[in-house]
Amino acid sequence: MEYLEFEAPIKELQEQFNKACAIGVDSEVDVSETCKQLEKKLESTKKEIYKNLTAWQRVQLSRHPNRPYTLDYINAICGDTFLELHGDRNVADDKAMVGGLGKIGDQSFMIFGQQKGYNTKTRQYRNFGMANPEGYRKALRLMKSAEKFGVPVVTFIDTPGAYPGLEAEERGQGEAIARNIIEMTRLKVPIIVIVIGEGASGGALGIGVGDKVMMLENSWYSVISPENCSSILWRSWDHKEQAAEALKLTATDAKKLKVIDTIIKEPLGGAHSNREEMFTNLKKVIIDSHEELKNLSPKDLVDARMEKYSSMGVFKG
Repeated sequence: MEYLEFEAPIKELQEQFNKACAIGVDSEVDVSETCKQLEKKLESTKKEIYKNLTAWQRVQLSRHPNRPYTLDYINAICGDTFLELHGDRNVADDKAMVGGLGKIGDQSFMIFGQQKGYNTKTRQYRNFGMANPEGYRKALRLMKSAEKFGVPVVTFIDTPGAYPGLEAEERGQGEAIARNIIEMTRLKVPIIVIVIGEGASGGALGIGVGDKVMMLENSWYSVISPENCSSILWRSWDHKEQAAEALKLTATDAKKLKVIDTIIKEPLGGAHSNREEMFTNLKKVIIDSHEELKNLSPKDLVDARMEKYSSMGVFKG
């Protein structure tokens, strides 16, 4: 298990607990009482730390190297029913955007999202989860296929942003994202959007318009990352914690601002601390959300979606 900087007290207690238990196994000394006390202290320390996380600490958790990615969720929830579909039928198959058909329970879904890598090789292969225009065009192709066959859509957002390279701009990155946004507002099937990690900028919005928009407890959703915000305002990354607070990027902030509908609870310690529990929670949320939306007519779906997004940002002076 890898620990973040603010998790140092948990790491220390975990090591003490492991050592005490090892002594009990290797010798005849009864250390059961010590182990119980350490376990109790470990649990209370975890609760105390994770109860009072700052915005920056949640950003760190959203980037934890052991955190489940899009394909982890898809494979856990859909099992062997998932059929990956490739390519945008125009330029290439973007490995940073994955998607295809899969069954959750008895219902078929078109599922797609950004995929990050697990090590240096796969991170390069997946372009660090930063999709090119062909990635967004692949997502659009899958959405339109879902609409044609009346299949609901589920999207998983986890990206530090759309790829900002020159070649991406040459192939129309901005147009691809804008096209997806307008097409998603009028798609005639239910769309369930879940931010599972990082939800940065237009890269997230390109697959982020939905009837139900949800965030995992330790994910973030913002127009810019804290580091980039800090570098613009202060010409340095040193103020990233301050920027994270100011950006109001946590799930709690997004819910309060009515940018999202629901916060999905994570296991104590984050999604990576108990993957099976996280997969089970997410599967239930998707099934429940679909139950709410499945009986709405295409017209009602589109009207409600338009109303939802039109009312965002409205305030009374």
